[in-house]
Amino acid sequence: MFKTRMAAAVIMAAGLPIGVQAHHSFAAEFDSSKVVHLDGTVVQFSWVNPHSWIYMDVKKPDGTIDHWKIEGGAPSLLLRRGWNRDSVTAGARIIVDAYQSRDGALRASARDIVFPDGRKLDAASSYDPNQKP
Repeated sequence: MFKTRMAAAVIMAAGLPIGVQAHHSFAAEFDSSKVVHLDGTVVQFSWVNPHSWIYMDVKKPDGTIDHWKIEGGAPSLLLRRGWNRDSVTAGARIIVDAYQSRDGALRASARDIVFPDGRKLDAASSYDPNQKP
């Protein structure tokens, strides 16, 4: 009986997708003391779980371009804050206030998004001031 159950578990586990990533805590990945203010152009917006992603190009003072990956909240949280899958479109200029990744990579967790017309969207950040790394 045990061998049958073990064999079934192994077969089921073998069918799981390899690319699944574990969900992380904000404090483990992002630094709340490293607030970044990014003014740039949206390359892509991915409306996916467990986090949405904004890929954007930010022009530096020397004219070179940084390619940022900005984490937003899950679509269900964004919907409750007035977003939809078309809220951020490729080519749009946006300003993002976010918390940079602990490793210094060009990756951050968005706090909010501001459009040139002044419209502001809460990005449903998972930041919790009481959470420890």
